[in-house]
Amino acid sequence: MIVTFLGTGTSQGIPVIACECEICKSLDYRDKRLRTSIHIDIDGKSLIVDSGPDFRQQVLRERIKHLDALIFTHEHKDHTAGMDDVRGFNYKMKKDVQVYAVPRVIEHLKREFAYVFAEDRYPGVPQIEINAIENKPMNIAGIPVTPIEVLHYKLPVMGFRIGDFTYITDAKTIAENELEKIKGSKVLVLNALRKEEHISHFSLDQAIEVINNINPEKAYLTHLSHQMGLHKDVSEKLPERVEIAYDGLKIEV
Repeated sequence: MIVTFLGTGTSQGIPVIACECEICKSLDYRDKRLRTSIHIDIDGKSLIVDSGPDFRQQVLRERIKHLDALIFTHEHKDHTAGMDDVRGFNYKMKKDVQVYAVPRVIEHLKREFAYVFAEDRYPGVPQIEINAIENKPMNIAGIPVTPIEVLHYKLPVMGFRIGDFTYITDAKTIAENELEKIKGSKVLVLNALRKEEHISHFSLDQAIEVINNINPEKAYLTHLSHQMGLHKDVSEKLPERVEIAYDGLKIEV
C-alpha cells in the first residue's frame, strides 16, 4: 500500500492575503499546506479520502489518473468542496466515480451539489454513484475497510483503517470501543491542529497522548493549522516515531 498525503492543512487559521507570518514567508515546501486529503494505492485500486477545495490541484500535482472510490470523512467544506472536480475522472475513465459516505453526509452533498443529483442534469456535470456506509466493516472497491467513528466536538466523523494503516482527521475525542479498532495499527495518521487547546480538534500534546496509547510503529500528524508553527521547529521536538506529514509525502505501509 502506498499512501500519498495530498494535503495536510486546514481552513482553520489560514491567514489573510499579504500575511507576514513565519509560515507564509517560509521557503520550506513542507510549510505549504493544502486542505487535508490522502490518496491510497492498494492492490491496483485507487482510493481518495476527502476532496477539499484544493482537490483538483492536488490530483494534478500527483498525476492521479484513475479513481476507484472517493470516501468522505464528514461534510465540512474543507473536506467536500472539490467534489465537482471528479468530472475529470469521468472523462478519463468513461464511467461514474463511486462515492462513499454516511447518510448524513450524502444529504449534505445533495444540497451542496444539487445540480449533480438533478433529474434533468446539465451535460458535463460530475457523474457519481452514491454508496451509503455505516460504522461497520465493509469492502470499498474490493478492499476491506474498517470505519472508526470519532467526534469533532459533537459531530461524528469517520476515520478508516485499511490493514495496518489507520487514518483519522478532525477528531477531538475517540471512544474506548473505537480506540480498540485502531490498536495494532503499524501506521497511524492523526490530526493535530495546533499546540494550544481547541474545542473540536486534538492539540499537539493530545494527539501524542493518543499515539502513545495506540503505540503504532510510526505516526504522522496532519490537519495542521498555521498556528502549529514551522515544520522544522516542531519536528525537532517530536517523539522519535512521530512525524509531521507534509503535502506530497509518500509512505509505504
